[in-house]
Amino acid sequence: MKELILLEGVVMKQQEMEAVKRVKKLLMMSVSGTLRLHALRMIRRELGLPEDFRDSILGKFSGDFKLVGLEVVELVDWDAELGLAEVEKWREREYTEKWLSEFETKFAFPISFPTGFKIEKGFRERLKNWQRLSYTKPYERKEVVRVRTCGGIERYEKRAVAVLHELLSLTVEKMVEVDQLVHFRRDLGIEVNVRELLLRHPGIFYISTKGKTLTVFLREAYRKGGLIEPNPVYEVRRNMLDLVLLGCRKTRQLLACDEGKEESNVVVCEVNAEGERKGDWVIPFLENCEESRSP
Repeated sequence: MKELILLEGVVMKQQEMEAVKRVKKLLMMSVSGTLRLHALRMIRRELGLPEDFRDSILGKFSGDFKLVGLEVVELVDWDAELGLAEVEKWREREYTEKWLSEFETKFAFPISFPTGFKIEKGFRERLKNWQRLSYTKPYERKEVVRVRTCGGIERYEKRAVAVLHELLSLTVEKMVEVDQLVHFRRDLGIEVNVRELLLRHPGIFYISTKGKTLTVFLREAYRKGGLIEPNPVYEVRRNMLDLVLLGCRKTRQLLACDEGKEESNVVVCEVNAEGERKGDWVIPFLENCEESRSP
């Protein structure tokens, strides 16, 4: 395990420029071009950032980031090459590879409902209309993002879905704790109830309730329990998780063996009327065998 922890640090160092891009894209989505360091600390691991990212990333790449005071980072310059959301790449593939019309794909999201999802009457039609609904995209610059500037509550909420989709796309494992997203509501202009919004779109987001925390996964990024397109940091962490799970399995097996031994040491015998127990003849027989072997 120690070797894997060290390897994670090495891989994160090798993936430094990818981490820089993730932070830049988050800042480009920010309404004001700034983010609080507290919010970044909350999802540091999810973004593949080292513990000392304030100095090793933000301070080191001063041409990209500007520290304002102690707790705010500002984007130095807009990078047009990074201003394309991950969902836009999917739309391009849908348009060119599947020959779908631009009208159907321009504002659509990949949808995949869980097994057993109950489709109510009129749901398909509402979903089709929502997929076609235009909205202010995450990297479109707006000084103020409010319901009225986005064209109504439905477009405002669809923009919030797009921002959360992009944020999850930027994470190493395409997942983040729901409570951590709350710290980005103001900076990213998504003043909504994040948990309720995620629950309203089960075809895009999957919320896990295991443990004491709620974790949201980007549904399209996973298949058969793993990332479809893994990255080096994810692979190291997956190996660490596999090792932990292996240790847990072995621990359970050892406990089961110990319990089995304890049970095997408990001898239950029947006693007849003369006070003899079934099997009492075995011990004298073995003792006689031992005596006959001795010189």
